[in-house]
Amino acid sequence: MHYPEPIGRHGAGLLLYTAVAALAAAVQLVAGYFYLVSGLAAPLWAVALLLGWWLVLTCVGVRLAFRRSYWLLLVPVVAVVTWWGAMVIGGSVLGWRA
Repeated sequence: MHYPEPIGRHGAGLLLYTAVAALAAAVQLVAGYFYLVSGLAAPLWAVALLLGWWLVLTCVGVRLAFRRSYWLLLVPVVAVVTWWGAMVIGGSVLGWRA
């Protein structure tokens, strides 16, 4: 797979991007923890779907990190919002209980 040349970032710009990427990775890992412990309230099939979605989002985040794109910051936000939405809808519509 060939990635396009990353946007030139030098010095402080590269340091800022590295900090942003580390923050996004940390938040994505925390979101992954919540996806894993969803099994306390959600059935196994839902946890499997959620973990698959989390893996897809993580792969997208890695690709964005290689491209040095600040869109990387949206990946953990999408992960948290979709997890929260799935838990709320699952609890209210599908009757999932802890």
